[in-house]
Amino acid sequence: MSATPGPDPFAKLLPLIDQYWGFRALRPMQEKAMRSVLERRDSLIVLPTGGGKSLCFQAPALMFENETTVVVSPLIALMKDQVDALRAVGYPARFINSSLTETERVETFHELKAGKVRLLYVSPERLMVPVFQEFVRSLGVKTFAIDEAHCISHWGHDFRPEYRMMSTIRQLFPEATFHGYTATATEQVREDIAAQLGLRNPELLVGNFDRPNLCYRVLPRQQMPDQVIEILKRHKGEAGIIYCIRRKDVDELALQLQTLGLKAMPYHAGLSTEQRQAAQEAFRSEKCDLIVATVAFGMGIDRSNVRFVLHAGMPKSVEHYQQEAGRAGRDGLEAECVLLFGLQDRMTWEYILKKSAEEAGVADDFLPNALLHLDEMTHYCRAGSCRHRILVEHFGQEYTTPNCRACDLCLDEIDIEPEGQTIARKILSCVARVNEGFGIGQIVAILVGDDSDKVTKYGHEKLKTYGLLREHNPGQIRDWVNQLLDQAALERTDGDYPILKLNPFSWQIMRDEKQIVLRKTLTRVRTKKSKTEETSWEGIDRDLFEQLREWRKTTAEAHSWPAFTVFGDNTLRELARVRPSNLKSMRQVQGVGDAKLQMYGEDVLQIITGYCAENSVTMDELAGVASHNPAVARVSPSIIAEYYPHFRRGAAIEAVKQATGRSTSTVVKYLLSYIRDERPKSVDIWVPSDVQAMVFQSAKRLGTTLLRPIFEDLGEQVPYDAIRIALAWKG
Repeated sequence: MSATPGPDPFAKLLPLIDQYWGFRALRPMQEKAMRSVLERRDSLIVLPTGGGKSLCFQAPALMFENETTVVVSPLIALMKDQVDALRAVGYPARFINSSLTETERVETFHELKAGKVRLLYVSPERLMVPVFQEFVRSLGVKTFAIDEAHCISHWGHDFRPEYRMMSTIRQLFPEATFHGYTATATEQVREDIAAQLGLRNPELLVGNFDRPNLCYRVLPRQQMPDQVIEILKRHKGEAGIIYCIRRKDVDELALQLQTLGLKAMPYHAGLSTEQRQAAQEAFRSEKCDLIVATVAFGMGIDRSNVRFVLHAGMPKSVEHYQQEAGRAGRDGLEAECVLLFGLQDRMTWEYILKKSAEEAGVADDFLPNALLHLDEMTHYCRAGSCRHRILVEHFGQEYTTPNCRACDLCLDEIDIEPEGQTIARKILSCVARVNEGFGIGQIVAILVGDDSDKVTKYGHEKLKTYGLLREHNPGQIRDWVNQLLDQAALERTDGDYPILKLNPFSWQIMRDEKQIVLRKTLTRVRTKKSKTEETSWEGIDRDLFEQLREWRKTTAEAHSWPAFTVFGDNTLRELARVRPSNLKSMRQVQGVGDAKLQMYGEDVLQIITGYCAENSVTMDELAGVASHNPAVARVSPSIIAEYYPHFRRGAAIEAVKQATGRSTSTVVKYLLSYIRDERPKSVDIWVPSDVQAMVFQSAKRLGTTLLRPIFEDLGEQVPYDAIRIALAWKG
């Protein structure tokens, strides 16, 4: 390789990506992002959490021999996790920060001078030190990657003053290319990042902000400890993060969970450095699966198998929520995001923001912008439409999916109030009868029939609307008023004491000319499976997965590495589905590169072959059907006698289930064996011919090594079992 890539450098890069990371397919926009680096063109890359941003600058750096790419990263923990993961696969990466010993620092500088390091992670503060700048100049650095680039923008959700200094680096290195990477940036923030970094005609790539594997739910916060426990029960043995607004909330909730025997560790800026580091280390090494934290926790954590994120209070912006909730399911597998919303959350944040603005003496435009963010987040919490749609449209993108099947609203987990129209008319009528002169509190008091001084001193107990909703609790009525506000059926004045006002839509509802829908307030979720949950464990042996997960934990501890640097959950699941019988088959699994195959292949193979032999489980399910490898276990004569006659008669899968008393997965497994063994003339009875044609067309383009690309290519509408049956018949 030369310092200047050849005519098609990306073609040379693909084998390296496979070699180091075991990826044979890239996510949308990753190729374009990598090409901008290879072509020495500035870029700004906005990909959602889990979208593969890091690979966009890690992979191209391999193509520049004897050249180091500098990565600006905000946190020591983040640097260490990423470098550990790279070094685990043999990638020449290093970091320089205060955590290095003198020996490690000398060794790192020596390797840099020798041109052996492709990627160097540093903090923005270190990069601003003149002596270090001269050292970087001596290395001939031509590429800078700015990770978490939203930190440079005043309009971003996580502005950091030290990042603002990055604008001077462009002046010091005018010939170098600069590349910003972030998961969260509105159009305003993107423009500010480009301006601050002085990007020249940059390649702007904005990925799809939707995270279809996340299931979003919002509940009113009532009896919070019980609500938290209910959510934790759904995720027993899985990793999760619980976010609280204030430090004291973190301490109280962590203590409550600990008294229940749960290993929950607190994390916030009020703890000592040692305590915070201990919590981070325990979580990243999977010695602890539950963290209770303020927003201070998260950016430095690169754990990909977080299965749930719970917000015990409303975040201060949609951007914050997208970033924090996005720490769940970074491996692309199913995850749940629950937000417990309290009416006082907005007031709490407003107080905190005003106090912070006064103490910091920030620009006058900061506070109005911050309060606007609060309004947007409040709307999300009270919304009556798809939560995926709200998040995607917030970032300026169109959401065309009619039903996401991955939020409480689209899964019909929210109850509609059958008397909603009547209740809305009563509320609006009450606003009219007080001459639009009072706020929510007074309206609620009148409707429940409160006989306190605040009602009687105005004579409001004499109104026809007095006590009209006394059968409902005040919290529910207040929530309905807010739903009317969110649906523009009511308006509210600005100021410290906002007054409710009617509008033309209000009068249309009162005259029954327009209809409106109100939701009941639920404190418990009748959870239904999201579309990702329905398919994520298709064909995967759960017991084998757990054995592999335990092996991963032990292996990681032996090397003092985060568990994800060994294998991610998605790779372990695929290993538990494919169940390779040899190293060659194992190398075909996504996430198994050359280095990891050499380091872990024999150990993993021993676990899989032992498990399959002990449990009579088939192996080498590379396309979801057993291969013709003679080592693959065949079904027993008793199974053939019990199942094959049903299949020969063309019995439907459901009919065979009822006849045998077995599960769908078991019936399908033996149907695949029947198709392989007897090669029937048609499988139309199990998979319609038009669906088969779509599967064959997709498989021709994408190959049959993995099912997931085919499933996604078909819009996630064709079940995995149908794909397996079609491919088995095709041979």
